[in-house]
Amino acid sequence: MPVGTVASVKAVPQDVLEELGAQIILGNTYHLYLRPGHENVRKLGGLHRFMSWDRPMLTDSGGFQVFSLSDLRKLTEEGVTFRSHLDGSSHFFSPERSMEIQIALGADIIMAFDECTEHPADRNRARESMDLTIRWAARSKKYFEEHKTEVPWANDQRLTTNDQNLFGIVQGGMYPDLRRECAEKLVEIDFPGYAVGGLSVGEPRDLTYEVVNATLPHLPQDKPRYLMGVGTPEEIVEYVAQGIDMMDCVLPTRAARHGLLFTSQGKVNIKASRYALDEGPIDPECGCKVCRRYSRAYLRHLYASNEMLAQVLNTVHNLAFYLDTMRAVRQAIQLGDFARFLSGVRSRGLNSPAHT
Repeated sequence: MPVGTVASVKAVPQDVLEELGAQIILGNTYHLYLRPGHENVRKLGGLHRFMSWDRPMLTDSGGFQVFSLSDLRKLTEEGVTFRSHLDGSSHFFSPERSMEIQIALGADIIMAFDECTEHPADRNRARESMDLTIRWAARSKKYFEEHKTEVPWANDQRLTTNDQNLFGIVQGGMYPDLRRECAEKLVEIDFPGYAVGGLSVGEPRDLTYEVVNATLPHLPQDKPRYLMGVGTPEEIVEYVAQGIDMMDCVLPTRAARHGLLFTSQGKVNIKASRYALDEGPIDPECGCKVCRRYSRAYLRHLYASNEMLAQVLNTVHNLAFYLDTMRAVRQAIQLGDFARFLSGVRSRGLNSPAHT
């Protein structure tokens, strides 16, 4: 799922996202609450109409962004008081407030308000955070069930769906037994989908895999399982193998803005001088509009010249590569050939999807 933090996937217009085959994108509750404001978005018909995107959308709870403001927040049982990174003004998020904002934004999938546990965290700290997340999940669902009909597009027949889905988020730090306990209690609350949160917060990647493996057996197989905030192309294939259905990450867009491109032959740092006279495409196996038209030499020139087009083209390619990767994963699963596909990815040490 490409990340569109402020109702925009950076550098890429919505029609290009459609051409690339993006099925669902993300919006960020914290940022959209601060600017332009959830009530303004509601008055404009919700995020779909506001940003002219008729395909599904997901909004996060705002919990991770508030977590990242550790020096600007105060946590209580009721919620979190924090200061805006824009102007220092004081604000308050609770489970109920997060639901109110996300209902107003109108995404198809919204997330229960949680506390993202930092890393490292000792066992007592992880348990306290997990217990709070479970209590907040119950409060999130209660408010959501009482107010879900207030979504701005509830009666808009132009859209393919007319209800929101609230997902719970599993926390518990890096402790497998806490992850299991949190998952089981969230399943008792009963959500239509479940996310694994609190990872990619600085822990070693091997530990991320271990925590995911410890969590998934305790989540229903017949409901979506969403791993938040990951990862590289080869990592997302591994997470699919573990049983993850949905993922998001800023990496393809952020890396693109810094000149790092993902290809079937490994990462390409387009800033490198060796590409100054390279007439080949970024990835000879990629059929995206950038690889079909532009050379590595030209893309390097754009980046070195600080030309805005460099960020646009780099981002289009990286998103195309990620989305092609997931298409190849789905095709392998449908053909009953995923084990061989995964073995090939592992043997190369990088991702090499069948680009079309």
